[in-house]
Amino acid sequence: MTVSFEALGLSPELLKAVEDLGFEEPSPIQILAIPSLLAGRDAVGQAQTGTGKTAAFGLPILEKAVPGRSVQALVLCPTRELAIQVSEELSKLAVHKRAISILPIYGGQPIERQIRALAKGAQVVVGTPGRVIDHLQRGTLRLSDAGIVVLDEADEMLDMGFREDIEAILEQSPADCQKVLFSATMPQPIRELSKRFLREPEMLTIAHKMLTVPAIEQVYYEVRPYQKMDALCRVLDSQGFRKALVFCATKRSVDEVSIHLQQRGYQADGLHGDLNQTQRDRVMSRFRTDGLEILVATDVAARGIDVDDVDAVINYDIPHDIEGYVHRIGRTGRAGREGKAFTFVTVREQYKIREIIRYTKARITQGQLPTLRDVHNIRTSKLLEEVRRTLAEGSLDRWRVLVEEFQNEQFPDGDVPARDISAALLKLLMQRDFGNQDNANEIDALAVEPRRPAGDADGRPKSKVPPRLRRPENESMCRLQVNVGHTHDVTPRALVGAITGESGIPGRSIGAIDIQKHCSVVEVSAELADHVLAVLNKGVFISGVKVSATKDEGSDGPRPRKPFKPGPRRGHPGGKFGKKPRGATSGRKAYEESH
Repeated sequence: MTVSFEALGLSPELLKAVEDLGFEEPSPIQILAIPSLLAGRDAVGQAQTGTGKTAAFGLPILEKAVPGRSVQALVLCPTRELAIQVSEELSKLAVHKRAISILPIYGGQPIERQIRALAKGAQVVVGTPGRVIDHLQRGTLRLSDAGIVVLDEADEMLDMGFREDIEAILEQSPADCQKVLFSATMPQPIRELSKRFLREPEMLTIAHKMLTVPAIEQVYYEVRPYQKMDALCRVLDSQGFRKALVFCATKRSVDEVSIHLQQRGYQADGLHGDLNQTQRDRVMSRFRTDGLEILVATDVAARGIDVDDVDAVINYDIPHDIEGYVHRIGRTGRAGREGKAFTFVTVREQYKIREIIRYTKARITQGQLPTLRDVHNIRTSKLLEEVRRTLAEGSLDRWRVLVEEFQNEQFPDGDVPARDISAALLKLLMQRDFGNQDNANEIDALAVEPRRPAGDADGRPKSKVPPRLRRPENESMCRLQVNVGHTHDVTPRALVGAITGESGIPGRSIGAIDIQKHCSVVEVSAELADHVLAVLNKGVFISGVKVSATKDEGSDGPRPRKPFKPGPRRGHPGGKFGKKPRGATSGRKAYEESH
């Protein structure tokens, strides 16, 4: 039975935030947790990152939060990275409850800044155990009015040695405070913790059904989030599907992916819950009658899809649960036809594919994404196969006469043979359909998920770049301006990954990166600058944006790279911070400060 967010009893402000984020229906852990937490019961949930657990406890917290200066909810996270991530996600969910403030507190940030923020008032605090203990000891954080305390990824916090801190925090929370614990696993220390501090907790565990997996070829690719779009295009280009179904997690993702595919020349369209019935019928009619090659959809919208000749299913976003995966891939390989299923998996989602394999007993192999050269070779082979079939069919008299007339008129001396004319026609056909491929044999672009190159005999890494493109010693640097910046959520990693992956230059040939609001300035080796410009302006996408790059007009030309000069270590006499940082007295806190 389908459950909607409206059926979970959430307020209009939170429902609007969920809709803005593009989610159509709650995940299994959200269906279990939200009603239970809204009712005020203590709970133990078994859920991992990526299952929607942040919203599972975040929506009930925000539903109960009211304006005021006191802290009403505390969320404990094992690392500062997760604390920041949870805080940002809660802020997105609270966007229409403007009087509610969410504050992250963690090691590595000046504590004075956090003290001032706590003094101004925050209703929800998301923090790491060591820094929360610091504030409790200083009296800058009080839990006397806290109505709920959540332990996120509790098993990881215990593994990191935070058990004493967690127990101290729970002991200082009110006796009638609601306590919720989320953990990927349920070892004995977690059970002891819940038995000691939680009152008759409700167990929130997803029971998996026995499922039959269709006998289709299944492959998964390990990718980084910002590489998914390029990975999708490479899979589509290398396989040449007549009809493919691409699944995304949210309505927003459906719109973004379908638009990007259209911009790249694919016959694609999107299907999600915001489309009215007339729009849905129009899209489905085009997909059934070969007007569309690629249909991008959410799980909710795809429930009404009944098309027998889908060549492949591509999980652009891996589903939350195993049942969703089986239902998705079951839409290919119908009516006795062959089918394929491809899934993109990020590092943080590796556990999901392992769970799918374990529960379904399916054979899902890890694949290597095709490189640009692979795509070029596959396209060339397919075109030549079409030429072979055309020759076998015969009926070429009309076209042979045209070639002979062209040769006699343009090259009466016979200095250009017919085979050169055939080669020129093939080149024009390839460029028309696939773009200019002249560099495909010269630069073997790295796979979308780059891997560390193996070392040579002297231990130095081997470069995949041809010798003439390698950076010489004492090189000069040139600044390139790229049309993506903070407004596009671009990161230095995305820039470096795209430049090295597409151009084939080594990472050491990239210097300083300055990300601005609407653009970024990247230093590259002056000798390689023209090559990088040419590659970036051939349809490369970074963070979903088609790149255009130019030499930075504000640069005075190539300038030598400054040698790196290491400064004094943190905490070392004469260093920037002088004395040993305050608060880093225990091994746990030192770990938290450095992580």
